[in-house]
Amino acid sequence: MASVPLHYVDLRAFCYVTEDEERVESALRAFLPEEFEIERATSEGHHGDRIVVLSARVERADEIRHVLDRLGELDDIDAVVEELDERVDDNCAFYLTLDKQAAFRGEIERGDGITFRSKVEAYPAKKPAAVENAREVFEAL
Repeated sequence: MASVPLHYVDLRAFCYVTEDEERVESALRAFLPEEFEIERATSEGHHGDRIVVLSARVERADEIRHVLDRLGELDDIDAVVEELDERVDDNCAFYLTLDKQAAFRGEIERGDGITFRSKVEAYPAKKPAAVENAREVFEAL
C-alpha cells in the first residue's frame, strides 16, 4: 500500500473500575507502533465510579500502515469489506469495534472494548467515494 487514503486513525478504550489500567493500555498498544503516546482522561460513570478513557490518534502514514497491518490480522477481514457501506458514515468516517481481551493477549479480533475510527479520504467528500477508498485499503490487507 503505497499511499494511505486515511487522514487519521483514532483508537479508544475505556478502563472501568473493575479493570487494571495497565492491562487496558496493553490491549490498546497491541495496535500501536512502539512508544506511541496514549492520552488519558478521567470520567465518572452513572453511579459515581471512575472511568479512565485511553485514546490515541495516529496521523503519520507509516504509523497508520502499522495499525492497518495489525488490523489485517483479523480472521474475518472479508466480512469487514462486505460491511463497508454500513461502517462508513456520511462524514466519511469508518468505524469498527475490536475485542479488548483478545488484544491484551496479542490477538486481533472483532468484538467490544476498543473503538477504531478513521477518517477516509474522499474527493469529493461523499460516502460512496469514501466507501470505495476504504474498500481499496481493506482489500489490500
